[in-house]
Amino acid sequence: MVFGWFDPENREQRRKVRLDRKYLAPRSRRFLRNYLNADEAQKTDYYRVAEAASKQCHPDSVLLSPELQDAQIAETTSSAAMKIVLERGRLRKADRQAEFVTDAYTTVGVAYHRAAGVYSVDRTMQKLGTAAVHLLTMATSYSTSQND
Repeated sequence: MVFGWFDPENREQRRKVRLDRKYLAPRSRRFLRNYLNADEAQKTDYYRVAEAASKQCHPDSVLLSPELQDAQIAETTSSAAMKIVLERGRLRKADRQAEFVTDAYTTVGVAYHRAAGVYSVDRTMQKLGTAAVHLLTMATSYSTSQND
């Protein structure tokens, strides 16, 4: 529909996708690609850092109002990840550990925007978001199994 192009909600969604493509997508792809190339021992590092990043970005349950929808919680989580990524962008580029952690935050941001439905207008970002969601699911599962 032509008129949907001018809808303020669609415009905001496209703006979010554009920002994610610029700030999150390249680093998230690197994180996911490196994860796929890692051996089993290294993959646990990916799980730990992704789970920690996700927990840090997730809003406190005390602050959550009962009427918030899952998509709103996912959007809040993704926004927190974007804020951290932008803050961490000022770190020294030669610090590989800092880059690794920042890449984890980008992956969290992409995963939660996928969960919030932001990428419904962009097939490429949907695919990247789905991969990020899968990684976070595995990270949560790993973390839970370690705590039992």
